Amino acid sequence: MDSINIGVIGTGWTGGIRANALAKSPYIEELHVAEINPERLAEIKAETNPASSTDQWEDLVKNDEIQAIVVSATPEATHYPMTKAALEAGKHVFVEKPISTTLEEADELIALAEANNLKFTVGYSQRFKPRFAYVNKVIKEKLAGEPVTCLVSRNVTRELGKKITGRSKLSPAAMEATHDLDFLLWCLQPRKPVKVYSQTSGKLFRQNSETPDHQWMMVTMDDGTTITVGAGWILPLGYPNYSQCWIEVVCTDGALTIDDTHKEVQLNTAEHGIRYPMSSMPGEPVDHVFAGPMQEETIHFVEAIVYDRPVMVKPAEARLVMDVYVAADMSDELGEPITLPRNDPR
Repeated sequence: MDSINIGVIGTGWTGGIRANALAKSPYIEELHVAEINPERLAEIKAETNPASSTDQWEDLVKNDEIQAIVVSATPEATHYPMTKAALEAGKHVFVEKPISTTLEEADELIALAEANNLKFTVGYSQRFKPRFAYVNKVIKEKLAGEPVTCLVSRNVTRELGKKITGRSKLSPAAMEATHDLDFLLWCLQPRKPVKVYSQTSGKLFRQNSETPDHQWMMVTMDDGTTITVGAGWILPLGYPNYSQCWIEVVCTDGALTIDDTHKEVQLNTAEHGIRYPMSSMPGEPVDHVFAGPMQEETIHFVEAIVYDRPVMVKPAEARLVMDVYVAADMSDELGEPITLPRNDPR
């Protein structure tokens, strides 16, 4: 197979990045897009010149000439029905996180993809950042010995927080820290999480809603390694969609520190003050290049189909991440640690 036809459902911020990446790829014969916002649909058509466009996502699923679907729609509750329909139609699927809103739905989708021998993966783009990949290399190759404890702290602006909480009731663990849980669980494979404790805090968003501002989680792995992950969405407004992250990995023979706060590139103007270009999690276009992981992640999915290679993020891994953040939300609600695997009725 030299090329494929692919459809993108939802072409907002992240879906637009993926559609543009696909439009430029030599592996794509035809690009098809679905978008319910007519103004945004017109914009993406001008940017990508798709073979077809529609405001009905079902049109892409029903199109027998399309081999693969990218689900980038919001709200997140749409992921499951769209993904299920695409898999049932025999199409390979890339879906943004979360894989679904319940573990039962995730299990159904995974089984459906396996039964139909389809590529199925979830958008955990941070794995495609060089700094994050280096952490994985250090842990997997034991360059600093055995891991003892790992910490990731991530914060984004309240601008992003309002967007996220305005469309979803999912927690910071499910919507923000999920990337860092996936990242650390990936680095620490084949270790498995066995206990989760979590707390939330809220002084800003809880003035008008039940949404917390921040959530911390401590995860114990089956070999005693501890993971501490925190994520929040109340940084002051500054550069649009700004995200800062700090990573510490302490091992038996050394330690690794990653500063992913994007302070190394500063643009200081009289009008806006200091801003940090190329600082959003998905990345941003800079003339002829794309600064960030999402474009590479998108093309990886296409190459997995064209060359029949394994996908980087396996759906079972995304399901495990979901199990952990569901346990974290339960821990926060009950005020006590949650043991994994859970045996509570679901």
